[in-house]
Amino acid sequence: MQDVELLLPAGNLEKLEYAIRYGADAVYLGVVDFSLRAMRKGELITLDNLKTAVDLAHKLGAKAYLTLNIFAFNNDIKLLESSIDKFKDANPDAVIVSDFGIINMVKKYMPETPLHISTQTNTLNYESVKFWRDFGASRVILARELSIKDIAQIREKVPDIELESFIHGAQCVSFSGRCLLSDYFTNGERKANHGNCTQPCRWSYKLIEETRPGEYYEINQDEKGSHILSPKDLCLVKHLKELIDAGVNSLKVEGRTKSLYYVSAVSKTYRNALDELKTNPNADMEKYFTELLKVGNRGYTTGFALGENSPESYSYDISKGLAGADFLFEFHDKIADSYLVKVKNKVHLNDEVEIITPDKQFTTRITEITNKDGEELELGNTNDDVYMKFEKSPENYKYALARTIGIK
Repeated sequence: MQDVELLLPAGNLEKLEYAIRYGADAVYLGVVDFSLRAMRKGELITLDNLKTAVDLAHKLGAKAYLTLNIFAFNNDIKLLESSIDKFKDANPDAVIVSDFGIINMVKKYMPETPLHISTQTNTLNYESVKFWRDFGASRVILARELSIKDIAQIREKVPDIELESFIHGAQCVSFSGRCLLSDYFTNGERKANHGNCTQPCRWSYKLIEETRPGEYYEINQDEKGSHILSPKDLCLVKHLKELIDAGVNSLKVEGRTKSLYYVSAVSKTYRNALDELKTNPNADMEKYFTELLKVGNRGYTTGFALGENSPESYSYDISKGLAGADFLFEFHDKIADSYLVKVKNKVHLNDEVEIITPDKQFTTRITEITNKDGEELELGNTNDDVYMKFEKSPENYKYALARTIGIK
């Protein structure tokens, strides 16, 4: 089986490092004003620390792709002109683009940097892929509306370009993410294709029929709820072999706004699945699907991958991703046999927890909780920094995370 790249989102510097340490071969990252995801937490990636982020990825043995995939207005082009030197100095392994104006500028000022054509271009057929190849792109990120069969045909027709495909994460109700709902509902203040989407597709709606003057009636989704525009999340872990056999070079996970836990757990799961497929191409992927139920999701679907997208691909009853396991705490330091942890969700003394690290996964029990003054506690509250001891402790504690056991 051919080698394939596992590509994870890097919403900030911390997530970048965890994504790679938990198994990513490459990360994609953006800066404010030029990316389709506007980040608000953690050590954000900016023009000033972009080079630091790319260098960190390289130091950890991974590639870093810069997303410049907004649809640009004149003022965006002017801003890009003033920022291009910093992009060039950061030396990303590729630039992800969709707007022809931005493409033109990247080709002019960063001619040696590979171009990856964003899924925003809605590339659905082999003639489009040929166009981008002849235009100078090294990779095309295919539209999510393609089936695996379609992808295989594209690969057959165009063998001399890299193909990237989404395998996991939130999906958009619009065609490959080209949506104006947020723009309209906020009078242009929250533009979807400038990284500020309010996600109207996750809202609960009621339909009003208004074709007859003065006669109104409501149409409700009584059994299923009223989230009529909200797709379930994509999960193709059971179909990795089919995607690889179809000729996909890079498998992409969505989620630059997702949590540190999400990025780490998803990266670890897909890394383990891909590694097992290398030695056993007929391996059962069910256990990895179960692992992915432990992270936030709106229910899972295979989307268009199997050529059978249906009403079952929509999450009518929920709009937010619900995790099958709660993220409990992350490890920050070790003093003697106690571990300093940051509590994310309340945890009690004697609770059993599951600890994951980049190379291990096991269950254990909390045997002691103390505060900074050494006073024993019965619980650690959300956002507290406390010290803990365990029946079994992580060897590689620095990047360890803890969650509840099993699936709710």
